[in-house]
Amino acid sequence: MARRKDIDGSEGVPTFYGKELRWQREHAGLTLQQLVEGSFYGPSHLSEIERGERRMPAELAEHADRVLKTDGFFKRRCEDVRKARRRGHAQYFERVLEAEKHAETIEEWSPTLIPGLLQTEAYARAVVRATHPLAPDEEVEERVNARMPRAHLFETDHKIPMYWVVVSEALLRQPILSPEEMAEQLDRVAALARRRRIVPQILPWNRGPHPFMLGTAMIMTFPDAPPLVYTEGLHTGDTIDDPALVKEYRRSYDLLRAAALPPEASLALIEEAADDYRNGKHPN
Repeated sequence: MARRKDIDGSEGVPTFYGKELRWQREHAGLTLQQLVEGSFYGPSHLSEIERGERRMPAELAEHADRVLKTDGFFKRRCEDVRKARRRGHAQYFERVLEAEKHAETIEEWSPTLIPGLLQTEAYARAVVRATHPLAPDEEVEERVNARMPRAHLFETDHKIPMYWVVVSEALLRQPILSPEEMAEQLDRVAALARRRRIVPQILPWNRGPHPFMLGTAMIMTFPDAPPLVYTEGLHTGDTIDDPALVKEYRRSYDLLRAAALPPEASLALIEEAADDYRNGKHPN
């Protein structure tokens, strides 16, 4: 029978409840595969939850409670884990924070901002300050510090997701920072592309009507879970997992990508804009 001696309440919340899940599963005499049967998740997904490396989705928590007969324990604890994970981020963004670290592919459309995964610290600070103009400096710094670890996703030596991003050409011409800082931001995007970490595409400003004239999209697929779509407004965000809607977003993104410039031409445009800022010339 499993023993509780390895469960330490002083540990981080995700680790603590991950170990509790493992104890309950082993106490019931179930393997990882047996516990996930009847859910949409794989045993590797569950294993990472048990190790405290991944948040338990609410629907999987409900499934575990039902199979393990734990009277809603893991469903109730989901909120504790979310609070431990999301410091410095909006509540509606918490699922994305967890998902992007485990995604196999990420495809993003960003018409108004350089995506968070690609932002420099200066760019992130400018965005936070613009959207929260009356926030105290310490709150702004907390939000900025929370954002920056996301940018490390492409710096790891481990397997990284296939990241394909389409941005509007207007972003290259919108100087929300000093010329030197704008050059640094665009240099970061270009460097990641040159290192084969990301695939950027630019949608020309005069392209005309396209499938994503309204809204943003972040489409994520996983080796052991259903795909997700995340869309965002000014102070709201929505995570979509309905298969029919995900399929519609997938189709629209494919059409958008076809309307954008090819990756090599897009990279040249990004580097040209960075050079213009660096040389004191505003990109035309």
